[in-house]
Amino acid sequence: MILKTETFDLTGETERVVIRLLKKQDYAEWLNGYTGRLEAQHKHDPGNLDMEECTEEWFKELVRKHQELARNDIAHVFGVFRKGDGKHIGMVDFSTLARNEFQWGRIGYTIHNQFWNRGYGKEAVKKALYMAFEGLGFHRIEAHINLDNIPSTKLAESAGMKFECKREGFLFEDGKWTDHLVYYATGTNFRFSDL
Repeated sequence: MILKTETFDLTGETERVVIRLLKKQDYAEWLNGYTGRLEAQHKHDPGNLDMEECTEEWFKELVRKHQELARNDIAHVFGVFRKGDGKHIGMVDFSTLARNEFQWGRIGYTIHNQFWNRGYGKEAVKKALYMAFEGLGFHRIEAHINLDNIPSTKLAESAGMKFECKREGFLFEDGKWTDHLVYYATGTNFRFSDL
């Protein structure tokens, strides 16, 4: 494992967003982000979610689990907050697929739909990729995207990821093996200058 910095100190900032691990005191803003979602905008947007079970105690346990996953280099889950007012606008996460000679991970991302079409997703994903390469020591990051999830492919492309292939029967979801598009970026081909 090559972690270039202690994950708990890893923070990224752009002109408009801050990307960092969730803290226990983030509960109110985190909850507001999720409860403020609009109705689903397309098939892959969950829209409004029932957050009734997500109490403050539940959230504290979530933060603890995220810290444990990061400590064990299984996953690194970051909240995305808007600068200025501190609103929670989404999440970006990295799962470790392989270390050693691979240094290979997967990215997942979501921006709450009430904040769409403002460029926050591109800004957050691009900065998060930089954090993955420079802070977490990954060499290759992949996004695995459903074939019909056009908004996600557009976001991956706008953040500088490149289309690689379609993997057939790649992920078991909704009771069947589904095909996914693979987008990728590597630490050697990613353009940091646009951040």
